[in-house]
Amino acid sequence: MAQEKEMSFLAHLEELRWHLVRSAIAILAVAISIFVFREFVFDNFILAHLKPDFITYETFCTVFSAVGIETDFCSISFPQSLQSIKMMSQLMNAIWTAVVLGFITSFPYVLWEIWRFVAPGLHETEVKRSRGFIFISSVLFFLGALFSYYVIIPISVFFFFSFQVAETVTNVFTLGSYISLITNTLLGVAVMFELPVLIYFLTKIGLITPDFLKRYRRHALVGVLILSAIITPPDIASQVIVSIPILILYEISIRVSKRVIKNQQKNAYQ
Repeated sequence: MAQEKEMSFLAHLEELRWHLVRSAIAILAVAISIFVFREFVFDNFILAHLKPDFITYETFCTVFSAVGIETDFCSISFPQSLQSIKMMSQLMNAIWTAVVLGFITSFPYVLWEIWRFVAPGLHETEVKRSRGFIFISSVLFFLGALFSYYVIIPISVFFFFSFQVAETVTNVFTLGSYISLITNTLLGVAVMFELPVLIYFLTKIGLITPDFLKRYRRHALVGVLILSAIITPPDIASQVIVSIPILILYEISIRVSKRVIKNQQKNAYQ
């Protein structure tokens, strides 16, 4: 009997291993494609925030000008080059960027592989109610990535390239520091947008309740502001821009938690 349980456990581990292997292959395949076309990807995507005509800068310029507010977004100028001071810096940053973008692009497939591993252990009713898991999680993830790319990253790049402690000190950034800003922000914000999905599962296993989320709403607000201060430039406008969608997601999470509890109570009386 113990041997059967052990074999069953080992079989599950083997199955999980193949799901992870297929996910890794998908990420690697996309990463290789991105690496092959790295010049196009860098010129039109990664380094796009260093172009004064980037859509976010032009939009901010138009909006602020329309309401009579003077803004530096209308007169942006960035240095023409980034430094690569280590021999393997460009190669390693190209590989890292390809892997990160490969994961972001392959995210729905990775979720699908995880779902294929978890679904056999769920009841039929749970499977039916959770069919939208991959779609909803993917939409939230990509919304976070897009919000990061078109809002947070441009603000951060503009701030850090224009900030000076004195006129005698000039900003000469390395490729590695720039890539770190782009990739960390993309992944960080995309993962933060998964908050409703996380709350759903935490509520399902009984670790979170709607009352708990309501009780600590103020604490969550402080936490969001602190988190926003970490991932954005230290100015109020940027923190507010980042905080608003996260707070909206928090309120959505409360409603998601309510729905889960309501369904659990309904099933308990059936």
